[in-house]
Amino acid sequence: MNTILIIEDDSALREELKTLLTNSGYNVEAITEFVDVAEQMKNKAADLILLDITLPNENGEAILQQYRKNSETPVIMLTSRTGDMDEVLSISYGADDYITKPYNPTILLLRISAILKRTSKTVKAISYRDVKVSVAKGSLTREDKEQILTKNEMLIFQHLLDHVGEIVSRDDLMTVLWDNDEFLNDNALSVNISRLRTKLEDLGLEDAIETRKKQGYILK
Repeated sequence: MNTILIIEDDSALREELKTLLTNSGYNVEAITEFVDVAEQMKNKAADLILLDITLPNENGEAILQQYRKNSETPVIMLTSRTGDMDEVLSISYGADDYITKPYNPTILLLRISAILKRTSKTVKAISYRDVKVSVAKGSLTREDKEQILTKNEMLIFQHLLDHVGEIVSRDDLMTVLWDNDEFLNDNALSVNISRLRTKLEDLGLEDAIETRKKQGYILK
């Protein structure tokens, strides 16, 4: 059962959300003391967070920005504001979705379900050497340096990481990327490999991907 954390200072709305989510089969927790909210969020084992933008002591967008430094748990922002700038800021700070109050309960539940389905296999922590791999965010982080990967670059890296130390053929990678290698432009794979290698080199991993001619690639 997925756990959803509610961070909403309007007690009536908070209870309404708890009832809706509980009746929909979720385990529900709530924060009611709005001090050091980001720290409280880190200490909760939630699968998804509903975060109000307007809170008594802290701005929800600032809380999200701080929280994203250490966690990839999906967050949906809730707000009564209707300005585009709040949505832009929320998404740029790492929100997975943005819902304006009064919300449609059915729409909210559908969006929660979609996000949980999308992130259920990707929020776990993965590492390679001393690099933190964030599949959900699409990033590689080493010390204070971060590289953002494209979707294809991350798919390639994940597959190589799943078979670290083994030779992975070009055909295997093409199948991972396109599901059907007959539709593949072979040069596109080479371009993606080259870009991934460059990003790894920028993190100080110059020898991470080795090319084996006529065989494929090895992540060492």
